[in-house]
Amino acid sequence: MPKSSIHFNISERKVLLRIFDIVFVLFVLYFVGDTFEFDYFSITRENWRWVFVLILYISIFGSIFELYDLQKSSKIEKISTSIVFTVSVTVLFYFLTPFFTPILPDNRLQIVYFYFAILFALVLWRLAYITFIVSPRFYKKALIVGEISSIETIIEAFKLADPNYKIVGFVNCELSKKENIKFNGIKEYSPKQLRQIVKDEYISEIVVASYNSETITYEIYYALISLLEDGVPIREYTQVYEDLTQRIPVQFVGRDFYKYFPFSRSNQNKMYLFFHRLFDILISIVGLVFGVVFFPLILLGNIIANRGPLFYTQERIGKNGRRFKIIKYRTMIKNAEKDGVAWAKKKDSRITLFGRFLRNTRLDEIPQFINILKGEMSLIGPRPERPYFVKELSQMLPFYETRHIVKPGLTGWAQVKTRYGSSVDDSLLKLQYDLYYIKHRSFLLDLNILIKTLSTVIFFRGQ
Repeated sequence: MPKSSIHFNISERKVLLRIFDIVFVLFVLYFVGDTFEFDYFSITRENWRWVFVLILYISIFGSIFELYDLQKSSKIEKISTSIVFTVSVTVLFYFLTPFFTPILPDNRLQIVYFYFAILFALVLWRLAYITFIVSPRFYKKALIVGEISSIETIIEAFKLADPNYKIVGFVNCELSKKENIKFNGIKEYSPKQLRQIVKDEYISEIVVASYNSETITYEIYYALISLLEDGVPIREYTQVYEDLTQRIPVQFVGRDFYKYFPFSRSNQNKMYLFFHRLFDILISIVGLVFGVVFFPLILLGNIIANRGPLFYTQERIGKNGRRFKIIKYRTMIKNAEKDGVAWAKKKDSRITLFGRFLRNTRLDEIPQFINILKGEMSLIGPRPERPYFVKELSQMLPFYETRHIVKPGLTGWAQVKTRYGSSVDDSLLKLQYDLYYIKHRSFLLDLNILIKTLSTVIFFRGQ
């Protein structure tokens, strides 16, 4: 078997970040307590509950403030804001729950020690992570074998999904080509070099990217079989694409589509659906109560800045293609579509100043809790689209109607992973995320979406 390089997969790096966040924080707190006059937080067998609550808070708020986003974690200037927010809110909540945590000290300087000890620990560990783990020596190196027509799209998707996933070269399966195709920083190798390049470059896995298995020549086929027998991982590109990007590559799926859509059993699991619906009802009630508190301010803002009807209804497509009226606070000028149906765009001139605030904070979505209580929508699911666009997109995008096998949602995997869709290309990206959610639907994925939705609201990313 060829020599292999040391690398960490996405899940391994996220686990590594979480574990060493806690290890560094506890070590620095122990050091501060042992070195200085700091006795607010002491790590002993009797005080195990204090430690557990601190770990819980760091994990929860770290997730909310995107402390474990791998793209952010690769650069200290990007992750520093998340660190400060996580530490600040963690310390605040730790002080506000004295039943589970130590009583506030008489010497307020100890609060400062506590805060900066956690801040220093996280910054120290993240600098070590960026210096060592994110360095090229820990890249996961891959070699692509496939047709040149699909390679460029795949390379770009992998590069954006994981900065530590390095494609070092490709072997083109197409027999007829006029000249070598060049990609920036990625070399093309001949089939005869396949085995040698795996050995020389310490390739971690080979990705086979081919629409048609008949393009794999006997020379490449036997080379791949030999490498497989030597223990080199060989994976189909749609599997790698899905693992890295967390979306279904529908643009690469052909007549054998059924291989890519073994949908989650949760879609038919009565227990999951029962608790999912119960959770929808409970959250909707809380959301409407929350909405009543903000209603006077929204009403006043609408009178001053929007000058028109407060509510806005629009026909959307729900589960199994059923139509329903979605309810929202109005964010656009009156008669916004007098010139015909049009995509909502970034910095859309039809959106009022107050409407932009409502969209950025997601407050315009509050009335949709009524749709959820009526059973027309769920808290989590693909966003419902208008009939006009559903008809248009169904003709352009494969499997678009598949979104409608579950209830549409107030928030969803596509909403927390990508920006607002304003074109067919954006809709294709959203569709990939929606199908990923339907395929992997579970309580854990739902919880992940809720946490990321909180991040979206906190960082004003709504549109």
